[in-house]
Amino acid sequence: MVVEFLTFTIDIEERHAWMPIDEQTWSRFLEQQPGFVSKQLWAPRENPNIVHAVIVWESELSWQAIPVAALAAVDLEMGPWHRQPQVQVFDLIRDC
Repeated sequence: MVVEFLTFTIDIEERHAWMPIDEQTWSRFLEQQPGFVSKQLWAPRENPNIVHAVIVWESELSWQAIPVAALAAVDLEMGPWHRQPQVQVFDLIRDC
């Protein structure tokens, strides 16, 4: 498994409006992709203007198989709510 860890800066006053748009666009799109396992949103207590999207994939191959054009189209669907994330990747090394 591989985790796609995205960090967004979203003003806390806008989070309530951003989250349903993210759910309707990105979450629905990801759920249709082969190899998608799950997605969670996290907010650190010390900085409520940050949202982490934790997306779990069966493999990096399944994640990377998504066409770049399809990803760009979903970004466009976000409209004014699109935010460019910082991206980190984690490998599962042990599942307890």
